[in-house]
Amino acid sequence: MRKDSRLSRVLHVLIHLDAFEHPVTSDTLAKMLNTNPVVVRRTMALLRDQGYVKSIKGHSGGWSLAKSLSDITLLDIHQTLSENSVFTIGLTDEHTACPIEHAVNRALKDAMDEAESLLLKRFGEVTLSELSIEFKAQLAT
Repeated sequence: MRKDSRLSRVLHVLIHLDAFEHPVTSDTLAKMLNTNPVVVRRTMALLRDQGYVKSIKGHSGGWSLAKSLSDITLLDIHQTLSENSVFTIGLTDEHTACPIEHAVNRALKDAMDEAESLLLKRFGEVTLSELSIEFKAQLAT
């Protein structure tokens, strides 16, 4: 099953942006993430639209934070990037008349909804500055 690592990768970029003293180009970020600069620009544009980053055009241009890491939560970034559930588990709809399928789907949906609610609540409690503190502590050792 393919994992969606966009959240993790974007968090990585935002913490790096905080560490840089100057704007960072899409090309540099793309090299860090081993991806295409177009993908970076598209993703960063989503973050810019929500006010988390800003872009500067020109020779010394690039991306930088528009908000402090302490003002951004995991939930903020998840909501900016996501359109769907945090889970990739899907319910079946092959046998819509089958009462067993209905029971299985209801049980799975209830459990996934509860787990997702708890996860998103926790995402709202974690700021990116907390992640940055851990990163800086590891650098100091």
